[in-house]
Amino acid sequence: MNEPKLHSLAALFNTPDEIIHAAEKVSGTGYEKFDVHTPYPLHGMDKAMKLKPSKLGYITLAFGLSGAACALLLMYWTMSVDYPLIISGKPFFALPAFIPITFELTVLLATLSTIIAMLTFFFKFPDNANPLHDTAYMKAVSSDKYGICIYADDKMFNLTETKELLSSLHAFSVSEIYFPAEEKYPVLQPKFLIFLVIIALVTSSATYLTLNKALYVVPFDWMMKQAKLIPQSQSDTFADKYGMRKPVEGTVARNFVPYEYKDQLQQPEKPLENPLLPTKEALELGKKKFLTFCSPCHGNYAEGDSRLNGQFPNPPTLHSNKVRNWKDGNIYHVITNGQNIMPSYASQVTREERWAIIHYIRVLQKAKNASEAEVLLSKKESSSNGTK
Repeated sequence: MNEPKLHSLAALFNTPDEIIHAAEKVSGTGYEKFDVHTPYPLHGMDKAMKLKPSKLGYITLAFGLSGAACALLLMYWTMSVDYPLIISGKPFFALPAFIPITFELTVLLATLSTIIAMLTFFFKFPDNANPLHDTAYMKAVSSDKYGICIYADDKMFNLTETKELLSSLHAFSVSEIYFPAEEKYPVLQPKFLIFLVIIALVTSSATYLTLNKALYVVPFDWMMKQAKLIPQSQSDTFADKYGMRKPVEGTVARNFVPYEYKDQLQQPEKPLENPLLPTKEALELGKKKFLTFCSPCHGNYAEGDSRLNGQFPNPPTLHSNKVRNWKDGNIYHVITNGQNIMPSYASQVTREERWAIIHYIRVLQKAKNASEAEVLLSKKESSSNGTK
């Protein structure tokens, strides 16, 4: 019978200071293949063991950057190459809209790669046959003791000298750990294969019966027959059979004053006055909403040069004498009710945003149709402010 092969020498200590001192002494002596086991992390242990910085971070960085690159490439190819689509006037490659998905995929790949690499390549798990398992040493360091284990394959390992070194460090216990006797468990045994087949049949049968039969039988069918209406489904409660109901006609939300000329096609005789002051904030809001909702058809400068490349009829310019002579309420009326083939934007743009858009349209009109005196005055004010 072959004698068991020595795996390591394991020493136990009572205090954190003792194990820190023992790690410093062992690493300082020149041992390289050893490990320290404690019931909780100890500050300074990596320095005492002279551990080099982990290379795990490089794997995390590589896969994190790969996740970001894959996300951006997929969204670029989908939205700009395979199926280009204009959404609210945004460019095909709208980077701000892609950031959340890019972040999610970056974190996902970085996290998964870190965990998998740590367990498989660095910790070499699963390692169910490790000789330290189920030993008095491992039970002690998993509770309230501190241990150091020097492996027998270290180039400096000598059973007598290493044991003396550990004893000199005031270890209260030094034990020899041996490899367990090798046991063979053939996988392709007929009994084991038959067992796997039975498990597969039972599992698949139970899954099939549960998902295709049991869920359709009382009382397990309650998820299918709920007392509710899903969107777009019909209802026998109402005469028109519509399950989705509109608000009662004529009702008004609390603290809301409806637009008095709503659904009126012709321009009102007394259009509303713009309640919004043309402040810097209002103009910035108007520019943002104009470029989002108006510029796809009217163009970035309201000249009627659509950005839709002929996919939709071009509207008239907003620099015509008719529109320039309109009051703000007339433009507000068109935005609210629509005109010709232009639909209403009341559900997409709030009242404040509509008035802000009108202020921005006035700025565009003034910039394109300024008089010579106004241009000279603007240049004079720019010169006095030190600008060109």
